[in-house]
Amino acid sequence: MSVAPVVQPSVSADTRWRSVTRLFSRIGTFCLVELQKLRHDRTELVTRAIQPILWLVIFGQTFSRIRAIPTGDVPYLDYLAPGIIAQSALFVAIFYGIQIIWERDAGILTKLLVTPTPHSALVAGKAFAAGIRTITQAIVVLIVAALLGVDLTWNPLKLLAVLAVVVLGAAFFSCLSMTIAGLVLRRDRLMGIGQAITMPLFFASSALYPIDIMPGWLKVLSHVNPLTYEVGALRGLLIGQPTNYLLDFGVLIVAAVAGIIAASSLLGRLAR
Repeated sequence: MSVAPVVQPSVSADTRWRSVTRLFSRIGTFCLVELQKLRHDRTELVTRAIQPILWLVIFGQTFSRIRAIPTGDVPYLDYLAPGIIAQSALFVAIFYGIQIIWERDAGILTKLLVTPTPHSALVAGKAFAAGIRTITQAIVVLIVAALLGVDLTWNPLKLLAVLAVVVLGAAFFSCLSMTIAGLVLRRDRLMGIGQAITMPLFFASSALYPIDIMPGWLKVLSHVNPLTYEVGALRGLLIGQPTNYLLDFGVLIVAAVAGIIAASSLLGRLAR
């Protein structure tokens, strides 16, 4: 007597689509929860805007006068403005892991992790919330740059692409911060590491000066630094400098996905 083989029910395309939709819905929910926190401390938006404004007004205008950095036919202030947008996003995102540790200490993270929501949805929600926070920084820098006479594009499609670049860059650096949080587990350690790597990331990019004038070892670092590709995309979109958009966006997307995977894998360690 033969036994009929057991046929496993196949997962329909409709079921897979509902799962993907549910995942993105949860990411959006976590993102909105993060943004609601700004309502309790709106002064953060003002205080974080001070540093990039100082970079543009003082550093940018001073170096424009002395012409110490060769930027070709592009005025140095125009060249600098996209770099300062990327810098302001970096400075917001790189300390985002402190919030995860605070939520762990307050017991919030443990409650979130016992829900059926995947860790990746929680991390992605926080990462893109960090990205949306940086949009306000980017808008402030754009306004100040325009007031200083920087020749920027006002093409709506290009400006939307600028915001997408800023969000992707901030998503990666916030995930980097959350990954470090999962390794060190303490706010003071994360703060020290964040301060130690922020300026090297900034200086090892093309935010302040062209890659061509860097020493050889710094060129190598700049080519593996996602901030370089963020700045490159922003310069292409805002001031029309030639760039490889496919490479820039490809690196930023891959970096953001890799950051979400890395931070998700360490999220459970924070709750122990």
